[in-house]
Amino acid sequence: MRAAVLKLGWPLPARAAGEAHDSRLLGEMAFGPLPAERGGPLLEVVTPLLEPAAPWRMAWLSGDPVRVGRCGAVSYRCSDTLLFGTLALDERDFAAPHEGGASALQQAAYRAYRDLFRVLDEQGYPGLARVWNYVPRINAVEGGLERYRQFNIGRQDAFADAGRVLIGAVPAACALGVPDGPLAVAFLASRSAPHAIENPRQVSAYHYPQDYGPRSPTFSRATLLAAGGQSLLFISGTASIVGHRTVHVGDVGAQTAETLDNLQAVIDEAARVEPQARFRLADLACVAYVRHREDLAAVRRVVEARLGPNPPFTYVQADVCRADLLVEIEASAGHPIQESRT
Repeated sequence: MRAAVLKLGWPLPARAAGEAHDSRLLGEMAFGPLPAERGGPLLEVVTPLLEPAAPWRMAWLSGDPVRVGRCGAVSYRCSDTLLFGTLALDERDFAAPHEGGASALQQAAYRAYRDLFRVLDEQGYPGLARVWNYVPRINAVEGGLERYRQFNIGRQDAFADAGRVLIGAVPAACALGVPDGPLAVAFLASRSAPHAIENPRQVSAYHYPQDYGPRSPTFSRATLLAAGGQSLLFISGTASIVGHRTVHVGDVGAQTAETLDNLQAVIDEAARVEPQARFRLADLACVAYVRHREDLAAVRRVVEARLGPNPPFTYVQADVCRADLLVEIEASAGHPIQESRT
């Protein structure tokens, strides 16, 4: 039997110095201190781990051999069907804005996505399925505009200049706040086009009113990707939003329950759009981003009441893209999970 096209290591133990890199490794994201032995593409997420406490890596493994490349700021690995890339850009490398000009973060976001699309175009992987964005001080206001909104302007400008659509067939994504460091981006793309999924309980993010900034966020609620016989589901960062408004402000337990309801709604919509894509909430491999460390126990209680003990969740402390959101959960399904907690 042919190996799975994509497998998620959730988590994998840190490699010892000198240990060889897996020839099937597409890419990885490290939460906690970086492994002693580094290879690309690896993205360091500079934010505190809550559970499990030990450093861990989210590693995407291919059933096919991979090749390695670099283009602009992007380090990538690709198989016959999939490409995983990472990049990190320091805002200090961008010119200070003149009056009314693009902020350093806006310029960095534009450059990140410009380089990302260049890799996909040159290597022949047009189907951008999933993007992870980690934005320093995401809720801070600089130059009269929240930094997340600055990021959205740069991202959307790059989509437009690359000839990409801004609504409909856009990738699943998340954007989380980290205390400091570079703008860090990881992404997964395919030779074939993914199918964008929306949540009927929510307004599509690309249709948000201008209350949320001069440019709408460019992402779908989820994407479905058919690859090598697998039906892969990537769910964007999901929070306590109904319509376009935050609900249960100040109540982290209720926000977590609402977030799980939204995850279920996305799963149900995916099954409606693609009947063979039938997943359960318990099938999802999840990262929960918790704004306040002291809320971890409350979030876990709600998750485990719904899913039972020891679901495949990892909890990370991070700021969410809206200041009134206390928790956000991202997820994926349809791939084997290789787990090691030693």
